Parts: sequence; C-alpha cells; structure tokens
Amino acid sequence: MHTAPAQPAGTTHGSITILNPADGTSVGTLESASPEQARLILGRALEAGASWAGTAAADRGALLHDAATALEGSADELARLNQRETGKPYEDALGGVQAGAATLRQYAELGPLHRGHSLRGAPLAMDYTVTVPRGVAVLLTPWNDPVAVACGLIGAALATGNVVVHKPSERCPHVGRLLGRLLADVFPPDVVATVIGGPETGQALVEAPETDVIAHVGSSATGERLARLAALTGAHLIRENGGNDPLLIDEGVDPAWAAGQAALGSFANAGQICTSVERIYVHRAIAEDFCRELVHRARDLNASGDLAPLVDGRMREEVHAQVSEALEQGATAPEGGAIPDGPGARYPATVLLDCAASLRIMQEETFGPVAPVAVVDDFRSGLQAAATGRYGLAATVLTGNLAHAQEAIAALPVGTVKVNNVFGGAPGGSAQPRAASGDGFGYGPELLDEFTFVKVVHVAEPWTVGS
Repeated sequence: MHTAPAQPAGTTHGSITILNPADGTSVGTLESASPEQARLILGRALEAGASWAGTAAADRGALLHDAATALEGSADELARLNQRETGKPYEDALGGVQAGAATLRQYAELGPLHRGHSLRGAPLAMDYTVTVPRGVAVLLTPWNDPVAVACGLIGAALATGNVVVHKPSERCPHVGRLLGRLLADVFPPDVVATVIGGPETGQALVEAPETDVIAHVGSSATGERLARLAALTGAHLIRENGGNDPLLIDEGVDPAWAAGQAALGSFANAGQICTSVERIYVHRAIAEDFCRELVHRARDLNASGDLAPLVDGRMREEVHAQVSEALEQGATAPEGGAIPDGPGARYPATVLLDCAASLRIMQEETFGPVAPVAVVDDFRSGLQAAATGRYGLAATVLTGNLAHAQEAIAALPVGTVKVNNVFGGAPGGSAQPRAASGDGFGYGPELLDEFTFVKVVHVAEPWTVGS
C-alpha cells in the first residue's frame, strides 16, 4: 500500500482512534493523511494511469484474480479485525471478505468482455464504439461492509483501466489499511493507493483536479455534498446513499413468517445494512398476530446476547434519539428502546408500535436495530405509504397475491423491489438508486459502464491517387 509520506514540518493533522464497540477496548490509532499528502498520492496515481490504461484487459483480469487469492489467504485476519473495529459478527465479516474476493473474480472475467457496439454506416466504412477509462477514480467506502463494498468498486474501476485512490471510512481505518496493503502488493506501483483520513481528507481528494470519477457509498448528506462538488469539478459521480426502505405486508400471508422476515430485515447486523428494513406497513387483518410475533422475536434476540453492537457510541446516540422522539410523540415500545448498562455501543432490538407517518423514524434512515410498525387498512393504502418519502433505495413486499405484487413493482419508486424475501438476489445484480438514495449503477456489469467513456469511431474508405 502506498501510504501518506511523513508529515511535513510545521503542519498538523489529526489521528483516528478506534474503540471496539463490543467492550470499549482500544483497537488502535492511525494518523490521518493531510490534504497535502492526499494530493501527492493523487499525483502519483495520475502518473501511473497511462501505463495501467494501456495494459491488456486480460492482463488486468489476471491481476484481479491474484488480488482475490490474496484476500482469501488473509480472510480470517480481515474478518477478525473487522469484528474488533466495527462490531460486525465474525461469520458476517468473513462472508463479506469472501464476497469481496468473489466480486474481484467477477470483474476479472467481465473486464475483458466489456465491449462496444458496431454501428450501421456507409457500406465501405467502419463505425463502432470503444470504451476508455475515465482516469483517476477516488473511492469513498463505508464501514458496515467494508471489504465487500470496496472490492466491488475497486474491481470495476481497475478492470476498466482506471487507477484507484481509496479512502475507507474513518470508522474502520485498520480494515481499510490492511485491505490496501493486500491489494497494493499485487498491482503495479500507484495503481491502487489507500488514504486514511476523515472528511477533510476526503474533501481534498474529491476537490482535486486530478480526480476524474468519484464513487461514494455512505450517507445521503455526504452524497449530496459530493454532488455539489462534482458539479464544480466536472468529475463523474456514482453514489449509493441512505435509504428508508419500507416493508409492506399484505393480508393472507402467514404472520409468523412475515414477522421472521421483518426481524431479519430490521435486526441483521444490528440494522446496519444499507437495505435494512426501516419502516413496516402491515395489513390490519394480520396486524395483531404479526406484532405479537415480532415482539417475541426481538425479545428472544435480546435475551440471547447475539445481537451485534452498533459501530460506536455516536451511532447509538443517533439511533436512540430517533427512538426517544418517537416515544415522546405517541409510539410505544413493547420491547427495547433503552440504552443498556455496560461498556461498548450495544442497543437492543426495538419494536415500535403505533407509529404515525409524521415521525422522523418513519421518514429518515435509522441505521440501528429498530422495527417501526404502522397498521394499514388495506393493501393500496399501505402501498401509497410505502411509496412516499425522499429516498429511493429498496423496498420489500410480502404477498401471496400476484396482482398486488405486480402493482407494487410498478408503483414503488426505488432501485430494487424484493417480493417475499427481504434479502437476496442473483449474482451480478446491479441497482440504480433514486432521489436522495443516490445516482448511477452500483455493481454488476453496468458498473463497468459508469467507470468508462464511450468513444465513437468512424473509419471511411481512404481516397487514394487514381480512385
């Protein structure tokens, strides 16, 4: 990994200290790169760009396979560090590393197949398109699945001939540093660089004239700031941002099964998944049985001690503020809703009932193990409620009625609609979030298009002497 150079004399910049959110013990402290150091790293990436862009796609793919092998060889170390740094359960963290390696292999194969199109022109001319890399790609990735998300963006950027400057979240800098070392050891110098730092460092990267494309996975507030910056610099922006994903439960479905889906969507990884269930609309015909079963599942999870902590105390404060505000405005919490005693950043699985549409927790992303429930009188009123809001990431519908499923698919203004399964999807799937949830395709073959320009080529018959 190409780390920041030694701190220049007379300058100061901060450090990042991470505490284990499970028990409050220290994970470690890392120095943040200063804006000046970030610009030096961008300059070296720019110099490496021409050679990497000129590398054959198959050769780039072979190195991506080597990078996947390197990740697999350090999967346990990465997963355990991720667990200590963010509180993510070990098996989930290990799965994220394995998914990251698989994604690198996917782009190793897709890169050489990324092709242009032939165009119908004059009979004796050639007309076609080719794709070319955008140049220097600045990737800003999150803490909740730090290896898998980073590898998706890194893999697509490198496969298409871009050079990468990666800034992992300041909430998991140790994982980001280790990932950066593993990747940098595989690729030519300065093709993949990792920069450790907070918002100031990230701003220096995205504002720099060397930056040609920015990819961001994180909060909508940050994404909106990046959109304004990119409009000024001309950098291409890809972003997957926050969500307030609804779960709509129709009459006629088994309430216990629906409660299991709701609990999984709301509480997995302590609710810290981009597409977690954030608000629930349940048909009145099954609401009583559903709510009772959901409370039982939350209570059992809390009693087991298996629920992961939130990433840090600041996140817990944000989640609890939304819960407390909902309770003050008329919601009830038959389970959870209080900060537990002890070290770390744990928060209980919480079920909120009687949630009015006006509550902030029904309108904004929560990113914690909270299941807010509203009862609706019929499917269409529930669908109308689920289709409202400023986000457009994902939504789930549980129904045995095919017509209702098709109606929901047509009406929900989101990038991904899931029917009868809160998580899951085919390998290589690509979604296009909307509104405050982002812009551009993330993952899948379409992400290769985001990292490239299309060049149209016209070759006419030469005019020679005697023609």
